[in-house]
Amino acid sequence: MKGTIIFATGNAGKMREIREILGDIDMEILSMKEAGIEADIVEDGASFEENAVIKARAVADKLAGRREPAYAEAIVMADDSGLAIDALNGEPGIYSARYLGEDTPYSVKNRSLIARLAGVPDEKRTARFVCAIAAVLATGETLVTQGVIEGRIGYEEKGGNGFGYDPIFWVPEYGCTTAQLSEEEKNRISHRGRALRAMKEELGKRI
Repeated sequence: MKGTIIFATGNAGKMREIREILGDIDMEILSMKEAGIEADIVEDGASFEENAVIKARAVADKLAGRREPAYAEAIVMADDSGLAIDALNGEPGIYSARYLGEDTPYSVKNRSLIARLAGVPDEKRTARFVCAIAAVLATGETLVTQGVIEGRIGYEEKGGNGFGYDPIFWVPEYGCTTAQLSEEEKNRISHRGRALRAMKEELGKRI
């Protein structure tokens, strides 16, 4: 595979993960900012999959409108991901990035979720990270894949790796949070890693 992937995100931590996970793909991987694309995208879908498609199509439309030969065959990808906690009826879910406000530090968001689970025993603190990846091909075809990792919500933040809700997401089989895993370990088991590898497989069938 050759060409360019433009990812509809400005999140530096997410881009680092994406480049690491797709490190063996023979394509240039750019953020939308690096590709010079600005888009105010309204994520009004009812699921991770719908929001990922909304973001990918919005950036693909912007790209098509610019008619730049350099990106004429580019694949536009987007992800929508978040944390779903069973004891909180699936919250924060698709609102994970906007929980308590988009500009609120994740340390505050994490403490809030831990406080809301006060008194909830281990066996009922089940949760999962979910990631949907959407890809809009130059042909206009849209592909969607999903990855999930199951775990529990811890009682305090632990670990300095990762970002977002990683410090409170406990993975029982590893005995630590995803923020305590090495980057290589996390990418191997993470929801985003699983979704991206599934997408890479789908692209391999078409390109």
